[in-house]
Amino acid sequence: MMCGVTDAEVRGARTVRTAAVLIPFYRDEGGALRMVLIERTPHGVHGGQVALPGGKHEPHDRDMRATAVRETCEELGLTPGDLDVLAELPAVRTRSTGYLVWPFVARLRSVPARWRPAEREVADVLDVDVAEVAAPSARAEQEMHFASWDTTLRVPVRRIGRHVLWGLTLRILEPVLPRALAGEYQV
Repeated sequence: MMCGVTDAEVRGARTVRTAAVLIPFYRDEGGALRMVLIERTPHGVHGGQVALPGGKHEPHDRDMRATAVRETCEELGLTPGDLDVLAELPAVRTRSTGYLVWPFVARLRSVPARWRPAEREVADVLDVDVAEVAAPSARAEQEMHFASWDTTLRVPVRRIGRHVLWGLTLRILEPVLPRALAGEYQV
């Protein structure tokens, strides 16, 4: 079992809702490790949430890596040549929307002078310092309630300025951020 997903679920993933996301890292001019997140537009099941760029697998995608790259390019206004995929991480199941999500670590070769996000899907592009997001001071809990939940829950979050990182995105990033800061990925 990997990240709460059984081997049978992974083998049968084509019969469930599948998606892939990218964790795009890069180093700024001062050498600090940074990553790119998005704030989703208000509509949709994940409306207004901070997320990793990515989305649903399409039949024409050769594999989940292709899905992650295609979706990231669409959402951020990039080309596949702007990214180097460095690692595939174990698939993770969402807790409320029924998706099986494949995360990939990537290096952003260069940062565009101006982001060109997909206006229908992306409200804002967040260029964040990984050390700040990983810092203990960013960790908190927050009460949240959604229509699909039976009750209000206290959930772990990380604060990024006025934004709150939580849910699947946080579950994917928690083990990756310290590894990235330790230099495990060639960024």
